[in-house]
Amino acid sequence: MRIYFFPQKIIKLGLVLVLSVFFLGCFACYFGSSIRASRVEDPIYQGNTGQKVVALTFNVDWGEEFIPDLLKVLDKHKAKATFFVTGKWASKFPALTKEIKARGHDIGNHGYRHAHLNNLSLNGVTQEIIGAQRIIEETTGEKPALFAPPYGEYNTTVQKAVADLDYKLIMWSLDTIDWQRPEPATIVKRVVPRIHNDAIILMHPTQPTVEALPVILTELKKEGYEFLTVGEIIKGPPSPDKKEEKGK
Repeated sequence: MRIYFFPQKIIKLGLVLVLSVFFLGCFACYFGSSIRASRVEDPIYQGNTGQKVVALTFNVDWGEEFIPDLLKVLDKHKAKATFFVTGKWASKFPALTKEIKARGHDIGNHGYRHAHLNNLSLNGVTQEIIGAQRIIEETTGEKPALFAPPYGEYNTTVQKAVADLDYKLIMWSLDTIDWQRPEPATIVKRVVPRIHNDAIILMHPTQPTVEALPVILTELKKEGYEFLTVGEIIKGPPSPDKKEEKGK
């Protein structure tokens, strides 16, 4: 049997190469995990088209009795809206959820049970979003792409969960505070004088909202505003082709 003796320099070089590969691998794993850990979804407060468009949003965890009237008003004014529904609500009112979608409105994710997400772990937030997603998808046949956090609460944990699940984190630029059920005229004043291009307007299904909505739609239409979904106004400015089509 032959015994081979390698020069000491070759042995040292091989050892250096092995250690280099090992440490590079460790560095890559650490660096990659750091990137994943830091990935968050920044909140979106308004659109980015630069056009006279606004998005009406309705956060829905109650108030089902007012949904049909809201849909009638939106239909009458040919306005589209985005309804952020909880999974609990969608499971209790599947017919209404389907009706919203059938009328041409978008349905977004509002969590499963309208929880205070800032108090939950990453897994807890993830389960809230996935729980609602499953029910909405089963009911409408479509996975929602937008997430509006209950109470408008979010932190880095919520942002990471939203990013990991490929959602957009949606807030608002105008708040009607209609959940307090003020006079309809008060709701109107919280929107019309403060309106701006690409506004995202936060509303809820209440009786004062039903009464204020026709006035808001009428006044903003007079000012040249168009009512689109959140998904449409956060995509950016329309292409030249689309501008030409709109003008025909």
